[in-house]
Amino acid sequence: MTWDNNRIMQEPPARERYKVLGLLVILFAITYLDRVCISVAGPRMQAELGISPAGWGWVTGAFTIAYGLFEMPTGMLGDRLGPRRVLTRIVLWWSAFTALTGSINNYYVLLATRFLFGMGEAGAFPNAAVVVTRWFPASQRGTIQGVTLMAAQIGGALAPLLVVPIQMRYGWRASFFVFGVLGVVWAAVWYRWFRDWPGERHSPEAPAPRTHEAFPWRAAFSSASVLAMLSIAFCYFYVLSFYHGWIHTFLVKGRGFSEGFLWLSALPYTLGAGANLAGGAVSDVLVRRLGPKRGRQTLGVTLLTAAGLFLLAAMVLRDPLLTVLALAAAYGSIGFQQSGLAAACLDLSPKNAGALMGLTNTFAQAGALLGSVLFGYIVQATGNYNAPFVPMAALLFLGALLWLKIDTSHEIGLVKAEAKQVGVL
Repeated sequence: MTWDNNRIMQEPPARERYKVLGLLVILFAITYLDRVCISVAGPRMQAELGISPAGWGWVTGAFTIAYGLFEMPTGMLGDRLGPRRVLTRIVLWWSAFTALTGSINNYYVLLATRFLFGMGEAGAFPNAAVVVTRWFPASQRGTIQGVTLMAAQIGGALAPLLVVPIQMRYGWRASFFVFGVLGVVWAAVWYRWFRDWPGERHSPEAPAPRTHEAFPWRAAFSSASVLAMLSIAFCYFYVLSFYHGWIHTFLVKGRGFSEGFLWLSALPYTLGAGANLAGGAVSDVLVRRLGPKRGRQTLGVTLLTAAGLFLLAAMVLRDPLLTVLALAAAYGSIGFQQSGLAAACLDLSPKNAGALMGLTNTFAQAGALLGSVLFGYIVQATGNYNAPFVPMAALLFLGALLWLKIDTSHEIGLVKAEAKQVGVL
């Protein structure tokens, strides 16, 4: 594995890469356990604190605002300082505010707490991307991104299975206290074992390679590929906000689920876990067979189109079980293409992976914020939990078309740089 400034570092042993991957898997699982916990507890929290549908939209939106605002700055910090220190800070911060959520008795304090929670968790995914670019070969980017995203879905699937029994016996507050401890344990292990560069594991006195470069802002925002990628992230995260903040309320109030049957809400995340894993691997295979452009595009167009169709089916179905199955199929389809989009992000800017992933997630969170808030207002205005599905499906179809604009065969800014070297520009 070759790094910049003419410094050659040995490729890390496979067993060390597996340990890094294992830590990332646990990180992503805890991330979604903590994030989805509030969705599962949502019906009880709304009842106890007297929160309206529109008000609950702002509870989920407060997290999204902070998360989106701090994604890129924290990703850039990881590029510059390294993911060891930055991820440690991130996990300790969000764990503290996860636990604090369980002590809230006031709506406005809840809004502030969820905002600070989002501020703390921002940057987890971009910094994990930095880890992937430094510890794993480029040919495995889609696969590794698929594995880590799969872990996030496993965390989301476990959340209702763990939270529902805890809150039925001890109340909704206890679940936040329990999950807050998990992140502290992970942060301690991560900081003790992990190093920013593979060579530092065996030669801690050696200086780290200087690979950081200023993010090419002009090239990024003049790139059709980057603009399409940002727009796609906005589109499908608008829909994912429903799963992260509204699905349990929808099942209870829109489809008549009792609390005891909310365990079925684990199905979308379970299917999403397999979809993320398969999507990353399939995306890498398609790239090898069809090339980087057509390989990434084929997966994205097909799966976002399928997701939109499944979401429309969920809107018109009235049987509770069939509705959950359709919602799971839509979520799985989104997850299948998500690994390919994450890999495309690394393809386009491997030296600024944290920054570009952070920028992408900022646009994603803008979509999530709009989705979280509009869902509540649409329900409140129409009195119908099916109405919000129309714009959700429309955005998925738009995202499918935008995939045709992405070309990962060149890094952003690379074409112009090469042209200048031969005197074209």
